[in-house]
Amino acid sequence: MVTVKVVDKRTGQPIKGAKVSLYISGFLTGGVTNNEYTDDSGEASFDYDYASIVYVNGQEAKRGSIRGLVVVNI
Repeated sequence: MVTVKVVDKRTGQPIKGAKVSLYISGFLTGGVTNNEYTDDSGEASFDYDYASIVYVNGQEAKRGSIRGLVVVNI
C-alpha cells in the first residue's frame, strides 16, 4: 500500500481535501490512478505496492521510487 501525506510546507499542517493520484509504471498496469482526496490527517491511500510519480492537485509533486508512506510538502 502507498500512502501519501500532503503537508503545507509553510505551516507544517496537513492539507485536507487535496486531490492525489499516482503514476504506476508497468507493462500491463501502467498509467495514472484515479484521484483520492486527503483525509483530515492529510493522507490518501492507494492499493498499490509502488509508484513512480505522485501528483497533488494535478501537479507533479514527487518523482522516484514511491513506496509505503511518502510525505509531500506543497
